[in-house]
Amino acid sequence: MLTELKIGDMMTNDVISVLPEAKLNAAQEIMEEYGIRHLPVVEHGKLVGIVSKGDIREARPSDATTLSVWEVNYLWDTLKVKEVMTTKVLTVSPDQPLIEALRIMVARKFSSLPVVTDDVLVGIITETDIFNKLITLIEGETTPA
Repeated sequence: MLTELKIGDMMTNDVISVLPEAKLNAAQEIMEEYGIRHLPVVEHGKLVGIVSKGDIREARPSDATTLSVWEVNYLWDTLKVKEVMTTKVLTVSPDQPLIEALRIMVARKFSSLPVVTDDVLVGIITETDIFNKLITLIEGETTPA
């Protein structure tokens, strides 16, 4: 049963995404509001990148800077997603076997993968999606008949 699962069986379909021109602080607010760590970046319906909490953390000015608070805030307010996003995004398709996504995620230490069809973002698969599905499957197997 598990070997028959496809990525499309586990992915989240309603993906929250941002535009490349979005301000980085707006992307951070979206992540905080929805409790997510990765935001696909979409332009004209096509996946063009991904931005993570780690990307945002690395882009923030250091507390050890010689810049004034005003200068730091100004710089932070002008940063755009396109300036820090990863553009070479590894993706999967909904028809691929789930095991392929699992192997990629383990080998690359990824916690999520965008799911695309013809470069169009159709979903995202995350560790949480996988664990939730496994819990459901295991509970279904252990439920008395």
